[in-house]
Amino acid sequence: MEGIQLSVEKAGVGNAISVIKVGGYIDTTTSSELEHALSSLLKEGSYNIIIDLGNVDYVSSAGWGIFISEIKGIREKGGDLKLVRMIPEVYEVFELLEFHYILKAFDTLDEAVKDFERNLPAFAKTESQKQTAPPAHKEPEASPSGPAEKSVEEKISSIVMKNPDISNTEIAKILNTPEYGNIKLGWFGMRKTLKKMGLANKKDRKRLVQNS
Repeated sequence: MEGIQLSVEKAGVGNAISVIKVGGYIDTTTSSELEHALSSLLKEGSYNIIIDLGNVDYVSSAGWGIFISEIKGIREKGGDLKLVRMIPEVYEVFELLEFHYILKAFDTLDEAVKDFERNLPAFAKTESQKQTAPPAHKEPEASPSGPAEKSVEEKISSIVMKNPDISNTEIAKILNTPEYGNIKLGWFGMRKTLKKMGLANKKDRKRLVQNS
């Protein structure tokens, strides 16, 4: 392990969102640096914050504690803190500790920025301007009888029925094909959907096929 690397960037309309990009690992020896960067933003009045953990290999309880301890004060100021790009190992701990009930997590930075822009009053004018813009080109709609017209859950069930041993990644690839409506479901989204459907593991998927 080589400590922690931090950088702060701006994103979103009018650079209204602060992005803290973190690399390395976050534990008791490095968490103070992250805490300092976050505190500096809050002192500047920046309450719309995204923590990019894409290059973080490990987060200890000290690291998670920083996010949880600050989130209440941030939301009281009308802001929010969102996490993005966690690797599977880090996300599993995040979910195990049930922090997904407290903090929002996204696959990409763009998704987190869009979530801010959908919910913040500061972006209301921009959103209304988008609505008056010329309609974007739309792809031809799929045939009503094809898989593309089904719900995401129905499509996943259809894929699993054909191959119960299929991996989450393979399911995502098949969903993102014209036959299934080019649905892009990230790692977090796929895991959450399968869990909701009771198909989180291959054993459950095989049971679905046997009971059909």
